[in-house]
Amino acid sequence: MYKQKFRITSLLFFLILCGLNLIAQEKYTISGFIDDASSGEKLIGVNIYDLNSEQGVSTNTFGFFSLTLPQDSVLLSISYVGYKTEVLTFYLDENIELEFELEGENELEEFSIVGERIEKIEESTQMSRISISSAQLKQIPTLLGENDVLKAIQLLPGVQSGGEGQSGLYVRGGSPDQNLILMDGVPVYNVSHLFGFFSVFNADAIRDVNLIKGGFPARYGGRLSSVLEINMKEGNTKELKGAGSISTIASKLTLEGPVGEKTSFLVSGRRTYIDVLARPLIAAAFSNEGGSGTAGYNFYDLNFKVNHKFSNKDKLYFSMYNGLDRFFVRARSNYDDGFNEFETGFNWGNLAFIGRWNHLISEKLFSNVTFNYTRYQFGTFASFEDEYTDQNGLVNEAFELNYDSGIYDWSGKIDFDYYPSPAHHIRFGVQHTYHDFNPGLFKVKFSSNNQTELEQSFGNSRVYSNEFYTYIEDDFEINNRLKINAGLHFSGFILKDDTYTSLQPRISVRYKISDKTSIKGSYAAMAQYIHLLTNQGIGLPTDLWVPSTERIKPQSSFQGAIGIASSIFKKYELSVEGFYKEMDNVVSFTEGSSLFVLEGWEEKVTQGSGKAYGAEVFLQKKKGDFSGWIGYTLSWNFRQFDDLNEGNVFPFRYDRRHDISVVGIYKLNDRINLSATWVYGTGNAVSLPDLRVPGFNENVAFYQEDFSYNYVNTFGERNNFRMRAYHRFDFNIDLRKQKKRYTRVWSFGAYNVYNRKNPFFLQTRDRFDSEKNKVVTELVEVALFPVIPSIAYKFEF
Repeated sequence: MYKQKFRITSLLFFLILCGLNLIAQEKYTISGFIDDASSGEKLIGVNIYDLNSEQGVSTNTFGFFSLTLPQDSVLLSISYVGYKTEVLTFYLDENIELEFELEGENELEEFSIVGERIEKIEESTQMSRISISSAQLKQIPTLLGENDVLKAIQLLPGVQSGGEGQSGLYVRGGSPDQNLILMDGVPVYNVSHLFGFFSVFNADAIRDVNLIKGGFPARYGGRLSSVLEINMKEGNTKELKGAGSISTIASKLTLEGPVGEKTSFLVSGRRTYIDVLARPLIAAAFSNEGGSGTAGYNFYDLNFKVNHKFSNKDKLYFSMYNGLDRFFVRARSNYDDGFNEFETGFNWGNLAFIGRWNHLISEKLFSNVTFNYTRYQFGTFASFEDEYTDQNGLVNEAFELNYDSGIYDWSGKIDFDYYPSPAHHIRFGVQHTYHDFNPGLFKVKFSSNNQTELEQSFGNSRVYSNEFYTYIEDDFEINNRLKINAGLHFSGFILKDDTYTSLQPRISVRYKISDKTSIKGSYAAMAQYIHLLTNQGIGLPTDLWVPSTERIKPQSSFQGAIGIASSIFKKYELSVEGFYKEMDNVVSFTEGSSLFVLEGWEEKVTQGSGKAYGAEVFLQKKKGDFSGWIGYTLSWNFRQFDDLNEGNVFPFRYDRRHDISVVGIYKLNDRINLSATWVYGTGNAVSLPDLRVPGFNENVAFYQEDFSYNYVNTFGERNNFRMRAYHRFDFNIDLRKQKKRYTRVWSFGAYNVYNRKNPFFLQTRDRFDSEKNKVVTELVEVALFPVIPSIAYKFEF
C-alpha cells in the first residue's frame, strides 16, 4: 500500500514538474505590419528584435513580420535606416498583433539611402545582393536629366551596359535575356525606350530596387544570370501627394493619395516631346523639297495602382502598366494628275495587369496570391499609294506591308511565408504561366483602283506553351555564427509533345568570424526555357522571344561564389566576392542570319556553352551628408559554339577585363545637393577582317581608272579586336527651395563632362590615296555622345 502511494505520488510529482516545464516553455507570437508614418507605405526589411532574448526577424515584401518568443518580458526594438528606432516594453503572455508606424528622421530627409534595410551585410545569408532606394536613385547624375533605374544598376560591380548610353544589363557574363526583371513580382520582357537609351521604369513611381547576381534563393527561377526586383509605390494612405518634373527630353507627373479610410491610389505618367518640338522643323524640310509630310518619335509610360484593406488579415492590390514607343514618317507629293503618298514606322511596348491578394492565414503563416496578364509586342509597317492618270483613265495603286511579333503571358502564383520560430523563415509556393509566342508574321496587301489583287501572310506560326515551378526554402540560424539559406526549385516547360523539367538546388551559407565580419558562400543551379534572338548590338525592339522546342533546348547554368562581408567604422560596408559560372545551351544566330525571321527560326539558331569567372569589390557608405560607393570588377567571359568560329572558344562581345565605378552624393546644405559618377571599362571585343581580297568589277568606273575592285572581307577568330577603353565623368547639382505649398528643385547636370570620344562602333572606310596611287582602308571609331548638358525642373507637394 505504501509503495503504491509512493509510486502515485512520484508520478504526480513528475507530471507536475512536466507541467511546470511546459508552462515555462509556453510560447506566443508577435505579428503584424510595419508602415511609414507619413505615407502608409509598407516597409520592407524592417528589423524587429527582442533585446532580452536576442531573437529577431525582418518584414517581408508586404511589410509583414512574425516573431515567436517564450512567455516573458519583451523589450522589442523596431529599427530601419532613415527612421526613428522605436522600443516597446511589455509582458508576452498571449499572441499580439501590431499595426505599427515608423517616423522618418528629419536630418536624413531624402538625401541618404532612406528605406535601406538595416540588416547588416555581415548578418544576412544572402550574398551578391545590392539595394538602391528611390531617394538615392533620384540623386545619381543622368543622361538628359532623366532618372533611370537601369543606368544606376549599371554602376554596380558585376554589371555592364551594352554600350554608350544603353540600358541593357550584362550580369556576370550573362546576356540581357538571362535577367529576370520583376515589376511588382511580374516579369517584364522589354525594358527599353528610345532604342535602349532609357528604361521603361518611371523613377517617381519606384519604391525600391534590389539586384541579386548570385546565390539565388529558391523562390526565384526562369533566368540564368540575375534577378532585378523593382517594387513600385503602393500609394499614400494619409494625404494627397504629388511629384513631377520637366526635363530636357520628357515630362512626368505622379499623384497618390487615400480614397476613404481603407483605399489608396497611385497614378504616374511620363511622355517625351521630341516629336512635338521637332515637328515644325520637319514640316519645313518636307516643304522645301516640294512636298508635305512629318516624322517623329515619342514614348510614354503609365502606371496605375489601387489598394484596398478589407481587414488586418486581407488586402487587395490591383496595378496596371502600359508603355509604348512609336516612330513614324509620313510624306506626300502632289502633281498635276495625281499624288504619291508614303508612310512607314514601327512601335513596340509592354502592357501588364496585376492583381494581388494578401491573406494572413495565422499569426505565423502569410500568403500572397498573384494573377497577371502581360504583353510585349513589336510591329512595323510601310504603305505606298500612287494615283495618276494614263490613257485608260484614273489609276490608284496601293501597297501595304505589316510585321508583328511578341509574347503574351497569363500567369498565376501563390507564395507563403511561414515563421515557426525566430530561427526559421520558411518560404514555399507554386506558379503556372501560359505563354503565347508570335515569332514574327508578315502581311502583304496590294490593291488597284480599290480592288484587292494580292493579300498574303507568311512567316512563323504562333506557338503556345506552359511553364510552371514550385519551390521551398528555409532561412535558418544554427547558432550565432552560422546561418544557412537552403532550398529546392523544381520547374517544367511543356510545348506540344515536348516536356522539360529541372530540379535546381540552392544554398547560401554565412559564418561570422567576428561581430563585424563574415565569410559567405553560395551555389545555385538555374534553368531558362525561353530565349531572346538578338544581334548583340543596340537593344533593338526587333529582338524576338522564342520558346524551347524539340530542337532548341532549355538553357541551364550553375554558379558558385565565395566572399567576405564586413561593416567598417559603422558607416561603411565592404564586400569582396569571387564567382565562377558555367552556362549550357546559350543561343546565338548562325552566321549571316537576319533578325527578321521569315520562316523556320529554329534553323537560324545555334546553341553552345558559356563560361564566366572573376572577382568583385564593393565599398559603400550609406549614411551621412556624404554617401556613395566604389565598385571594381575583374572578369573573364567566353563562348563556344560548334557552328561559330570553327568550334573554337572566343571572348564574348562584352568580355571586359576591368570595370570601375565611383559614385558620390554630397549634401552641401539643406538647399544644395551635389552628385557625380566616374566609370571606366575595358573596350568591347569586336570582329575585324584579317584579310581583304579584291574582286574585279568592270562595270563601275573608279577614280582615274576605268575599272574598280569589290573587296571581300575574310574573317579569322571571332571578337579578335578590342575597342579603346571606355571612361566618362558625369556631374549633377540640385538646387532645392521650400515654397509655401510645395518644394521645387532645379537640377543641372552634364553627361560626359570632359567630352571623351568613346567608341560606339567601328567601321572601315576606303579612301583613294593619291600619293600611293591606290585605295587604302582605314578603321574609324564612331563616337555617339559628346558632352551633353541637361536641365530639369522638379516639384513635390
